[in-house]
Amino acid sequence: MHFSIRFAVVIILFFAATTYSTPSYAKAPGTPETAADSLNPIQSLVTFATRHLNIPYRSGGSSKRGFDCSGFVRYCFNQWNITLPHSSAAQAQHGENVELDDAKPGDLIFFKGNSTKSKHIGHVGIITEVAPGYVKFIHSAWKGGIRYDLLNAAYYSKRFVAVKRVL
Repeated sequence: MHFSIRFAVVIILFFAATTYSTPSYAKAPGTPETAADSLNPIQSLVTFATRHLNIPYRSGGSSKRGFDCSGFVRYCFNQWNITLPHSSAAQAQHGENVELDDAKPGDLIFFKGNSTKSKHIGHVGIITEVAPGYVKFIHSAWKGGIRYDLLNAAYYSKRFVAVKRVL
């Protein structure tokens, strides 16, 4: 009796171990998660970016061990074979300008650096949600790593520079 139960447990564990789905990080770059993702690359990009919430900030970082803002954006777009430079100012030179009222998920949103008086772009994120008077974006922030923020937050609204569409 004991042998039969052990054998059944081994069989169940074997099938459980061999019938899992491939984790997203093991998929080839540019591989959609589902058939629906291949029909909507923008939603797929946003979904991919969201899977990285809470990864820590790392200056110059461009991997899951830690990202800076432009490294995170570059990493996400690389999954769709779109190569961007590793600098928010240089990324702002790519894509087409989009008016804030016409922004969509997947667009890049650019900000001045730490100083509101600066004329230089120093930060970038990926827009995830848009509604009238509401823009939510995901980015790698010095405090908090990969996280969401809102454009209407005082810190970001004072530093907003532009929206660019790369996809």
